[in-house]
Amino acid sequence: MSTKKVSFYTLGCKLNFSETSTIARQLNEQGFERVDFEQGADVYVINTCSVTDHADKKCRKVVKEALKFNPAAFVAIVGCYAQLKPQEIAGIPGVDVVLGAAEKFNLIEHLSVLTKRERGEVFNTRIKDVDSYNAAYSVGDRTRSFLKVQDGCDYFCSFCTIPLARGKSRSDTIANVLKSACEIVNKGVKEIVLTGVNIGDFGVNTGETFLELLHELEQTEGLARIRISSIEPNLLTDEIIQFASVSQKIVPHFHIPLQSGSDKILSLMRRKYQRELYVNRVAKIKALMPHACIGVDVIVGFPGETQADFLDTYTFLNELDISYLHVFTYSERVNTTAYKMEGRVPGAQRAERSRMLHILSEKKRRFFYEQHLGKTYEVLFEAEQEKGFMHGFTENYIKVKVPYDPLLINELAWVELQQLNPEDETVSGEIKSEVLHHGT
Repeated sequence: MSTKKVSFYTLGCKLNFSETSTIARQLNEQGFERVDFEQGADVYVINTCSVTDHADKKCRKVVKEALKFNPAAFVAIVGCYAQLKPQEIAGIPGVDVVLGAAEKFNLIEHLSVLTKRERGEVFNTRIKDVDSYNAAYSVGDRTRSFLKVQDGCDYFCSFCTIPLARGKSRSDTIANVLKSACEIVNKGVKEIVLTGVNIGDFGVNTGETFLELLHELEQTEGLARIRISSIEPNLLTDEIIQFASVSQKIVPHFHIPLQSGSDKILSLMRRKYQRELYVNRVAKIKALMPHACIGVDVIVGFPGETQADFLDTYTFLNELDISYLHVFTYSERVNTTAYKMEGRVPGAQRAERSRMLHILSEKKRRFFYEQHLGKTYEVLFEAEQEKGFMHGFTENYIKVKVPYDPLLINELAWVELQQLNPEDETVSGEIKSEVLHHGT
């Protein structure tokens, strides 16, 4: 019997990437061979997202592309959108099985017979009944590994469908996370990115805390870097910031969702803080780690956001000592409180506000990068080659470009940052030392 080939397509966040990678390893252990998307796989697994706009359109497009490469391929849809709109997805031509939040890690059970279905079969537990936790991490996709430590969310922000797609907040145990971290390090990975839906809420069901997790991970032998992915400002405590500032492994890079610089809009969004707390978080980080990189999520065009409210946000961000923005244009989600709110912002105004913040982000990033020119940093290099160059990241998330050298792949080296390249948002660097080999 010939080996069955499987290909994956992941939409959305780092958490989705970690889960796709884990499902891929499960299938590999059962004899499936992972191949590139265009190689005509026997099975296509599409991991969907509900956060960004046009989830249905994107899902349809990927299914259509997959069937171009193999019209007889078995197509499985998993992920957040599969939980939220299973029947809609089941009706997409070519879809064979739709697995909700509790079922996606049991995909192998649905692949014993790869016969095309007339309509997709749905396996979907009600989200309020989903309480199991599935560990996940990515390896092989890039130099860094995304390690899932938490899932779900108990915050019901008025714009967000994630609690409906992933369920209540729940975490792995510290012991299990450490076990996964050791497995990752043994595969040669030097940087772990801690990820989840609301990672600051780690331990809500186990009695442990995110700070305790960081203290334990600090002891992991062979691990060079720990990067904290997005963490809510009200959960990023002084103690976490203090520990990060003296840690040998936690890098000075924080991604902290803001969503709006207007207290009025923050209240309408049902966020758990006002902007004064955000100012305090940024000030605390910069006082202890002046070179730290701080990224910010912000939503424009939320219902009720007047031009004055937007300018309030723009001014607030312009004056903050931050490094870059992730700008999201608000899009309506049927099952959210915001969907019923008055004061809908016209699409053209949303687009213009988004454009203004994207320009501000470019200015912020350029200014941040310029502060570090002439200095030498440790850079961890990625495998990809592009026009004779390769890229890597400093501990504080500056993207560095050097001439391609295969010996640098997945290695740490000291690099002097020399020249800003605005066209691709990188800094050209010069290798200043032999490659560093990290133990602990």
